[in-house]
Amino acid sequence: MDTDDRGCPKCGHTETDVGTISTTGGGLSKMFDIQTNAFEVVSCTNCGYSELYRDTGGRGSDIVDVFLG
Repeated sequence: MDTDDRGCPKCGHTETDVGTISTTGGGLSKMFDIQTNAFEVVSCTNCGYSELYRDTGGRGSDIVDVFLG
């Protein structure tokens, strides 16, 4: 059995796709559909498993490194 901990947490694949999503908060921002929360989405290109990371700007490859271990 392979003991390498790097790769997708579900399937071990090492290729990812990174995208962004924006969501509303609560209260007035939800009522007026104002996007107040931004997240980076890292997805495995093999199985589709995805994790969300709060977008703090300029982290780029750092979040992929966290996703892959």
